[in-house]
Amino acid sequence: MAAPPELQHIERPGYSIDLFIPDAAEVQQTYLLQKEAGEKPHFPYWAKLWPAAIAMSDYIHQHPETVQNKTVLELAAGLGMPGLLAARYAKSVCCSDYLQPAVDVMAASAAHSGLSNISCALLDWNNLPPAIETDVLLMSDVNYDTAEFDQLYKVLLSFLTRGTSILLTTPQRLMAKPFIESLLPFCTQQTEMVVDYQEQQIAISILQLQQFR
Repeated sequence: MAAPPELQHIERPGYSIDLFIPDAAEVQQTYLLQKEAGEKPHFPYWAKLWPAAIAMSDYIHQHPETVQNKTVLELAAGLGMPGLLAARYAKSVCCSDYLQPAVDVMAASAAHSGLSNISCALLDWNNLPPAIETDVLLMSDVNYDTAEFDQLYKVLLSFLTRGTSILLTTPQRLMAKPFIESLLPFCTQQTEMVVDYQEQQIAISILQLQQFR
């Protein structure tokens, strides 16, 4: 990115948070130039603050006990808003993404927060370290590509069988309904939230998942 991301102050009901956010048009232009050069870049979904991430952050603010004094991992975090908010309550938080530019931007936001219990890491859910463990896993708006659903289910199941609690937020996409239904046997609580986003009201489902014993 030619220009550095801008620090934006985001006001939400009952709390606020500062995030570095890149210029969307510039990120898209870089993507197009890479394609024209014959490269195969990943589409920069990470560079936008999505409604599901906002809903997860709101939920954590409303229910801090979800992460209180726990180790937290956010996978496919993008800009990392939920993980950065969770760090206010958690023992430790790792915000991660599989793209280095996303990790760099999250690291800038983490440094700005002044909290010492946040780390940022390059992690790909297709190739996670075998020994990776966390008390709580955060994943927002990850079920948007049907080709990834089988692998995503395996990742979630792997964490669940190790006793991890999972907080998953998703817009209500019709094509993702079978995937969400496959997770319902592990669902201990499901909440619906509406997020005002770009002059629209977006319905978000919030699922808490846990392996039943």
